[in-house]
Amino acid sequence: MTATEIDTQALRAKYLEERDKRLRDDGNEQYINVADLPEYLDDPHGSVPEREPRFDEIDIAFIGGGFAGLVTGAKLREAGLDVTIIEKGSDVGGTWYWNRYPGAQCDTTSFVYMPLLEETGHMPTEKYAHGPEILEHSQRIAQHYGLYDQAILGTEVTELRWDDDAGRWLIRTDRGDELRARHVAMGTGPLHRPKLPGLEGIDDYRGISFHTSRWDYDKTGGDRFGAPMTGLADKRVGIVGTGATSVQVVPNLARDAGELFVFQRTPSSIDVRNNAPTDPDWFMTLGEGWQQRWLENFTTLQTGGFTDEDLTMDGWTDLSKRIRDRIVEEVMANPEEFDGVEPTPELRERAYHASDDEKMTEIRQRVDEVVRDPETADALKPWYRQLCKRPCFHDQYLDAYNRPNVTLVDTDGQGVERITEKGLVANGEEYELDVIIYASGFEVGTDYARRSGYETYGRDGVSLTEAWDGGMRTMHGIHVHGFPNLYIVAPAQGANLISNVPHNFVEAGATIAAILRHAADTGATRVEVTAEAEQAWLEVLGSGRASLLNSVDCTPGYYNNEGMLYDETSNFAGLGHPDGPMAYFEYIQGWRSDGEFAGLTFAPVT
Repeated sequence: MTATEIDTQALRAKYLEERDKRLRDDGNEQYINVADLPEYLDDPHGSVPEREPRFDEIDIAFIGGGFAGLVTGAKLREAGLDVTIIEKGSDVGGTWYWNRYPGAQCDTTSFVYMPLLEETGHMPTEKYAHGPEILEHSQRIAQHYGLYDQAILGTEVTELRWDDDAGRWLIRTDRGDELRARHVAMGTGPLHRPKLPGLEGIDDYRGISFHTSRWDYDKTGGDRFGAPMTGLADKRVGIVGTGATSVQVVPNLARDAGELFVFQRTPSSIDVRNNAPTDPDWFMTLGEGWQQRWLENFTTLQTGGFTDEDLTMDGWTDLSKRIRDRIVEEVMANPEEFDGVEPTPELRERAYHASDDEKMTEIRQRVDEVVRDPETADALKPWYRQLCKRPCFHDQYLDAYNRPNVTLVDTDGQGVERITEKGLVANGEEYELDVIIYASGFEVGTDYARRSGYETYGRDGVSLTEAWDGGMRTMHGIHVHGFPNLYIVAPAQGANLISNVPHNFVEAGATIAAILRHAADTGATRVEVTAEAEQAWLEVLGSGRASLLNSVDCTPGYYNNEGMLYDETSNFAGLGHPDGPMAYFEYIQGWRSDGEFAGLTFAPVT
């Protein structure tokens, strides 16, 4: 069905109807702070030997051993600087250390998602690599750049406090360490701290339960490489959630569980994945500098820009190309109206709405084509814009519902009601279960200190939570006034590229390395953004047109602050460069290369 055949008025009404079912007053507060249920934080993947507390003097510390820490560490090493990674897991990998659930894969093509491929000489084995390969690549980066040499693993930071007289950060940990670092960078991003649904009775359940990021193969059998989970063959298994993780897990559980009950509040948008092995002969033709070209090509296309070809050819670029082509079509049809003039916001919005309507209609039609039971198929159809929630891509998920041992428990937007000793209650019915698996994701919209697991205290003992009480405030998403020698590595207030988060890390890491190389070369021991530069950057962020992605009819999710209306405070954290991610990347490359580092002060400790 083409966009011209879609009843847009009826579709908007349907989107609003489905959104309204799911709106809640508690937003992110609906989720339990996992610190209150620490058993769900236990590490089933590795053990850490006992050791004595450490009191090291460190030049540069990086908190977090995921892609943010690995990429920044690599860039620092390339700049001839030492770095100590502090990581709570027993190995590096971050999200990919924790996410060892069966079927784990990247949702963005491996060639742009896995960083430093060219530098480490690795060829992804598939267009969408599986979790074990991505974890192995994380380890490869650490080995290639010598990041294991000084890494402090199996250690969780509990407090970060600035000593202004000494010009040092005091880093306290759960191992009794008191480390002193000249500079600290933080990569404790949103995909490492599990969240749990705030359901009555979560402590009452007497069966086996765990979060997908702490998958317990001792209980299920099988392994992260896909071996059959024989421990579930005679079990009634319930999985809570139908987001990106559940989409990857469900086909494996459907294959192995005696019975599987999938508890759904909101269906995901499931597009075609079309995974395929990498042809080594083709890979050898890519040439020097290929990954940077792919990164720029993907980001340009995915955000509506123009390139000669689409290198990734995936679902992320598909919608953006449709929008772009509609704009071009209208401009070409009315050349005199647009001669030398940028397409208007109204034209962009029309193109976006028409393209998204067409795309989501195709996705809903695909559900009917795959799922045989009409009632189940109807419940699996997403009624929202594709980018209201994280788009999913899979070729086995929908088909899992054709198996006789799989039951979709659709709650019509209300979610599970409560938990009992025996199982879950949904739609007024108790489902007795042997195993409950929480595919409820990670904390995204909660306070930074809660997400990171520790508080950061800057000059005069002011906490980062206090400093951001009126909204996140940074320059470039990296620097915070009042927090000298502190660097944040995250998408927010920079490119804010959510379709390929590692690209944000590549540019942030290169920027931090350039700053600290300059500080070392000039003898500066203190780096801080001025209040004026921080404010000026916030004004730049606020000067752009409003995003079309978080429109009023979006169903609640972590992309839109769980459906809570954005006020000035909450909106700050969701802002990026007003002209889009590629504009930010081009800007920051120029900013760090001109030698001026405008907005920062470099000074010795006084």
